[in-house]
Amino acid sequence: MVRKSKGIGERHQKILDFIASYQREHKHPPSIREIGEHCDISSTSVVNYYLDQLEKEGLLERSRKISRGMRLTNNSPLGDLLRVPVLGVIQAGEPIPIPASDFNPFTAEDTVDIAASLMSSKEKGKDLFALHVQGDSMIDAMINDGDIVILKPAQEARNGEMVAVWLSDKNETTLKYFYKEKEGYRLQPANPTMKPIMVKKSEPLEIKGKVVMVIRKMERLVA
Repeated sequence: MVRKSKGIGERHQKILDFIASYQREHKHPPSIREIGEHCDISSTSVVNYYLDQLEKEGLLERSRKISRGMRLTNNSPLGDLLRVPVLGVIQAGEPIPIPASDFNPFTAEDTVDIAASLMSSKEKGKDLFALHVQGDSMIDAMINDGDIVILKPAQEARNGEMVAVWLSDKNETTLKYFYKEKEGYRLQPANPTMKPIMVKKSEPLEIKGKVVMVIRKMERLVA
């Protein structure tokens, strides 16, 4: 539960708690309708009324130009922040050659701050890193060109998990859903206009990390 903030009522607090818990589970904010259903508010205009009040209190930031455009601010009683290094670029589309240096740390200024309470206890202990997304193969997963993905290091993945993959024989990286199949591996885009990338078992494939959060390009909203 998000710690109680002064100047807001129980309904406001319930909305804050739901946004935080939904973000942890789904890696993006809830919709207006989902907030209303969880908090027993039948009118979306009433939900917007509460969200506007939370925004005025400095506990929430909103962008009405995009769907689910909201995030809990650093003023929200969420506790400590995690500073995550931005290590480079990941292709969300057809894989493209990426210089090896893109997976090396940049300067200390190349970081993003994440509220620690939005991460699970296991994720907090991981050596998290971030990558800029290039391409639109994951748009149905609400990941667009220019967004930033937060990942935890991993060498293995279960079917359906979103991973950063390095195809070492081609010196290419890509961001896709991972599936292990009889003849090899399927790297599945979240875009119905794009075909999956098929990798044979005889071909090298290295998983570099699993996506745990997305930060949107527009106003860098946590999504």
